[in-house]
Amino acid sequence: MSTATTSKSTKDMADLVLEAPRAEDLAALLVSKDRPPRPSALSASFTFGWRAMLKIKHVPEQLFDVTAFPIMMVLMYTYLFGGALAGSVSAYIQFLLPGILTMSVVMITMYTGVAVNTDITKGVFDRFRTLPIWRPAPMVGYLLGDVVRYFIASVVMLGVGMIIGYRPHGGPLGVVLGIALLMVFSFAFSWIWTMFGLLLRTEKSVMGVSMMVIFPLTFLSNVFVDPKTMPGWLQAFVNNSPVTHVATAVRELMEGNWPTADIAWSLGWAGLLVLVFGSVTMRLYNRK
Repeated sequence: MSTATTSKSTKDMADLVLEAPRAEDLAALLVSKDRPPRPSALSASFTFGWRAMLKIKHVPEQLFDVTAFPIMMVLMYTYLFGGALAGSVSAYIQFLLPGILTMSVVMITMYTGVAVNTDITKGVFDRFRTLPIWRPAPMVGYLLGDVVRYFIASVVMLGVGMIIGYRPHGGPLGVVLGIALLMVFSFAFSWIWTMFGLLLRTEKSVMGVSMMVIFPLTFLSNVFVDPKTMPGWLQAFVNNSPVTHVATAVRELMEGNWPTADIAWSLGWAGLLVLVFGSVTMRLYNRK
């Protein structure tokens, strides 16, 4: 390459450097432009809820606990206990299905805490905290995404129940109201597991603690039998269990009745769970 050509190239590069915008000019240009509006709390929550649904799309095995598990629960308990407790499967399924529906969905809620703990371990939540969004949005999004999973489990269990003889006398309206109440309670109940997901260090710990809480609450209830057959001291616990109130409300709504007291208790429990465990969860999240 000749000296003249080299000099020309050097001059062209110098001209480009001189013509390039300075950092101060770029900063002024960015400030002068209108920034995109900050997403609303509802928009951010739904976005994270959609993220939870996309995870299911890419890992469809996550639907195992809301498809195969509910089917197994319905068939196993109906055919194991139906003849002994009610004389026949067709008679027992009328009492059992709303209860086992409540029990199964409540048990599925623990996977919310496992998912939260997994994302924390991977460092995903460190990125979420840097975003200009409503602080609880990632947590609320998790729970909204899981409500879809609870709904799928409910539909699957109702379908299996109707195949083996369950007939909701309340019709479609009673079924919809019963499932809606169960979804509200499950959303509130899931806040317990988000707290444990933030508090405990491994997902195995979250699973272990979840089992210790869920099993007494679900089995010591009126899901399988009427509490009147239990000892007095056990009746006192069972009759005041949140799972008992929800199971009774769902059972009566699907039968076409309106159990005002049990609906009020179920919604009251839901509000209390969100107030207590939602507050603790957000405090842990902000400090994590």
